[in-house]
Amino acid sequence: MDRRSFLATATVSLLAPAGYSRTSRALNSDPFTLGVASGDPSTDGFVLWTRLALDPLGGDGRGGMPSHDVPVDWQIAADERFTKIVRSGTATARPAAAHSVHVEVRGLDPGRDYFYRFRSQGRVSPAGRTRTTPVGARPLSFAVAACAHYEHGYYTAYRRLAEEEPELVVFLGDYMYEYGPRGYTALAGQVRTHTPGKCVTLADYRLRHAQYKSDPDLQLAHATAPWLVAFDDHEVENNWAGPVSSTGAPAFDRRRADAFRAYYENMPLRRASVRGAALRVNRRVSWGSLARFHLLDTRQFRDDQACRDGVRAGCDERLDTGRTLLGAAQWRWLEEGLRGSTTRWNLLGQQIMMAHRDFKAGPGREVNMDSWDGYAAERTRLLGSLAATANPVVLTGDAHMHHLSDLKADFDDPGSPVIAKELVTSSIASDGDGYRDHRRIAEALSENRHISYIDQRRGYITAKLTHDDLSVAFRTLEYVSRRGARARTAHRLTIPATPEPRT
Repeated sequence: MDRRSFLATATVSLLAPAGYSRTSRALNSDPFTLGVASGDPSTDGFVLWTRLALDPLGGDGRGGMPSHDVPVDWQIAADERFTKIVRSGTATARPAAAHSVHVEVRGLDPGRDYFYRFRSQGRVSPAGRTRTTPVGARPLSFAVAACAHYEHGYYTAYRRLAEEEPELVVFLGDYMYEYGPRGYTALAGQVRTHTPGKCVTLADYRLRHAQYKSDPDLQLAHATAPWLVAFDDHEVENNWAGPVSSTGAPAFDRRRADAFRAYYENMPLRRASVRGAALRVNRRVSWGSLARFHLLDTRQFRDDQACRDGVRAGCDERLDTGRTLLGAAQWRWLEEGLRGSTTRWNLLGQQIMMAHRDFKAGPGREVNMDSWDGYAAERTRLLGSLAATANPVVLTGDAHMHHLSDLKADFDDPGSPVIAKELVTSSIASDGDGYRDHRRIAEALSENRHISYIDQRRGYITAKLTHDDLSVAFRTLEYVSRRGARARTAHRLTIPATPEPRT
């Protein structure tokens, strides 16, 4: 069975050998309605995830599950037909964790594919494919995605991403949106409908995650490869900043803690990411000696946005040298990781646009206070660190548009040396079908000479990383307001490796 045949089989949730009955006296329906996932691979393992839900849209957020523990068996095989079982065990799905399961597997061989599945009460989950990271400098194919507003369109982009069979998926935030029905339809209209109400309570967030996870295209993308995930703002609330609610919502600390809890329950994250009421998503994952992914948290530790947030002109506050986006502890962690990295490439996975972007046509400038433009001094320090790092590349979400940018110490100086490329992925569904307005794009490129490509259509990025270069394809879909769009390559580039870090 080749990879494409596996994808087709995984889609319909088969691969159940003799002895794994699909009937059960204990459960009268399938508990694996939210699919399976894996994440955070290492040289000898990864995290396996599932969450039991008999009724994913049950109004209390518990998925229609009983209020007691449920044992869940898991298996890992060296082959897609599960004739060579290499690891197995039993986990416990508990009501307090919304019957989610996180299995942290160790002791496997490096640099190879594995297949996994779960069984509970006689019922079998879909099968997933995952992999361990290599020891050496083996090439890596990966995809970058972000921003999947459920109401704005179908998840065809997830399916097309899965069909390209990446070895790793990097997801950079806005996995789900907290708005109530029609709470945000400015550019997109409404294709599908959110669960009732805005997400405020733990039950609300659990229910919304279950709705998103019920989508078969998203389930296929999770079953195809391990994911590296990090949240942005909408997993909690639009444009929140550290302890500050963007809407002045009461008891925001409790709401944020509940949102984090639901996020962990629905993601293939390691248990070490849970830090009381906080959730740590800044972490490093290496792909052998070839690359190190430095995943950042650009929400939890930032100062509040300058000048009342939004796109603003003439905001001197954003230039304050004391303003922080990463926070002191994460800054030290990142600096240590960049200095200590011995890999050929260093990839920063983060949520908001790092390059300067002037939104105003003509004289003057207007910039987005929620992006790195609102924290300009810290960006300058970070770019200085990247200049001394081996082959840095910045991967970004949030913008709902593809961007290809040169990151410079001085964005106003055409002669300023390029420190790194920034690859900004468009959205999976957010803002609907999008557009290819050549006049508006030309105007934006004229105002921002360090940006060479912009595309507002939906899509994702695929990349092939080797010792010598990074080959990138910006993939776009013509529509998501109905199903069936094909993915096409709208722009390509190759980033050559440099022999030594710049100093």
